[in-house]
Amino acid sequence: MVESQITKLLDEWSQGQRGALDELMPLVYSELKRIAASYLEGERPGATLQVTALVHEAYLRLLDYREPKFESRKHFYVIAAQMMRRILVDHARRRGALKRGAALPPDCGCTLQPEVDVLALNDALDKLAATHPEKVRIVELRYFAGLSVPEVAEITGSSAATVKREWAIAKAWLFRALNGEAAT
Repeated sequence: MVESQITKLLDEWSQGQRGALDELMPLVYSELKRIAASYLEGERPGATLQVTALVHEAYLRLLDYREPKFESRKHFYVIAAQMMRRILVDHARRRGALKRGAALPPDCGCTLQPEVDVLALNDALDKLAATHPEKVRIVELRYFAGLSVPEVAEITGSSAATVKREWAIAKAWLFRALNGEAAT
């Protein structure tokens, strides 16, 4: 029931009905908070950016989103997660909190680890995107949006085996890049 209502509102918003976003937000708020919480999981206690603030900032950016064309509810959550990533990067740049030398363990889960520097990770993802944008998309979907391998496979149109392989390669590449090793 709620899923079909979300889909309907996403469709209306895609057709230019800006008020649909206002109706949509209460329905997706808890999922956006879950995504935001996974982003902020590794932040130090007392961090200046909190879950609610991150969700509200993402909402403000969604208001300005120029072409809200979503293939599915999952696609909407992916876009929202990407916005949250950008917000965190902007926030980290503003506060100047660089902690270079952070490690992303090859066996990491799908949430930010305490030792990961958002700016270093963002820079590494930008470098990876220059040669392997498909791997970056998988990282965004798995690591940032917290989607499962089958969900990523559905969104990308790949097999689960391909997603697992690309995810493993991307994690290893990022681990080396974040630890100052030559990543190729």
